[in-house]
Amino acid sequence: MLAVTNKTIKPSFVFTPGACVIFKQLFSRDVRVRSQVGFEPERRGSHPYLGVDFRTLHSRAESAGSIPARRIRRLFSFQRHLLSSRLLRGAPHLNPLHILDEDYCGQAKCMLEKVGTWNFDIFLFDRLTNGNSLVFLTFHLLNQYGLIELFQLDMVKVRRFLVLVQEDYHNQNPYHNAVHAADVTQAMHCYLREPKLAESLTSFDILLGLLAAVTHDLDHPGVNQPFLIKTNHYLAALYRNTSVLENHHWRSAVGLLRETELFSHLPAEDSLGIERQLGSLILATDITRQNEYLSRFRTHLDENDLCLGHASHRHFVLQMALKCADICNPCRPWELSKQWSEKVTEEFFHQGDIEKKHKLEISPLCDSEANTIASVQIGFMTYVVEPLFAEWARFSDTRLSQTMLGHLGLNKASWSAMDPETSGSSEEGESEPGRPTEEPSSRALSQGSQET
Repeated sequence: MLAVTNKTIKPSFVFTPGACVIFKQLFSRDVRVRSQVGFEPERRGSHPYLGVDFRTLHSRAESAGSIPARRIRRLFSFQRHLLSSRLLRGAPHLNPLHILDEDYCGQAKCMLEKVGTWNFDIFLFDRLTNGNSLVFLTFHLLNQYGLIELFQLDMVKVRRFLVLVQEDYHNQNPYHNAVHAADVTQAMHCYLREPKLAESLTSFDILLGLLAAVTHDLDHPGVNQPFLIKTNHYLAALYRNTSVLENHHWRSAVGLLRETELFSHLPAEDSLGIERQLGSLILATDITRQNEYLSRFRTHLDENDLCLGHASHRHFVLQMALKCADICNPCRPWELSKQWSEKVTEEFFHQGDIEKKHKLEISPLCDSEANTIASVQIGFMTYVVEPLFAEWARFSDTRLSQTMLGHLGLNKASWSAMDPETSGSSEEGESEPGRPTEEPSSRALSQGSQET
């Protein structure tokens, strides 16, 4: 069993030998075969009915003779790897070519000192790490929580796992990419530090929460589940049109855990338990099951029967925390929230353009002619984000929760001022159209979010 400080982790389920075989067969269907040479994943295209290659779905044409940005990031990453290896061996680095790279690493390190603040700028951090924000952020958090030492994880395997995870995110996607995963992981870290969770969660719970945040959208194709179903994509058939993307994210994560043998030193029962509970967390992010989880959460709060001493209740709270982290963009400061809103809407509209091109029914929110960024965001905030974060604030009534609700209200007002239908019904002269309505009150929220 996994010994964690003063507590012993005892999974609440038991696998029989037969169940273990079935579970392994279940995962083996979706574990991708990789090249034996490098880390570049082999991605499958979509159904030949459309002939859409998800590898290039959101990509932009590069100018002739230009060096791909991905290759540049890898060169920088390799240079940093050589430097860190020398430092670990105690050898001095005399090559002056490392100076620029070290300067950027130094700035990133300074940012990581404030990784627990709600106004953490993940876009700036991603630039400072040359597109490696997910690897750097997650490795830092695993160290900060002492999880690498506690669970005796091999640092080489941890780094390889994180690099593979980052590579398996489609960075051509405007929204569902590695930066989004890093942002969700940072938000999850903020929630894990909330008093109720910090006092009750075990190190095993924290490890699961971080791993789920890191991999929750792994290998996302940049289109939604209805698109995969209507195009007869193989993933829709494999998972029988149920939580298609979430099941794929989970199985992809399990494939990488097994490929890197990250938990190979643990008993087979424990490693299978990690995989199963990881899947339970990732599957909770299915937006089509939002009301199911929200109703259950509200019932627990109404009856005041959440007992975080029980493993099942802690796991449910982790599910709700991950759901909040996944859609927390409207609760960020305006400068960050606006960027995320533009990126997710761009991805929606691109899917709608593909559906128009192939004369398919356009999915909701994906028609650029019938929707605007403002209208999409106002609806999303009203019907999805506000109900969830209102209940989260009931559960964890802290300064962070009030900060998030405050930003949510200000951001919704800002989008309303930009939306012709909404702003037409509001009083004139309250705010300049097209400008965020955050003045002193929003700045106070940003300053207040320095302490979560």
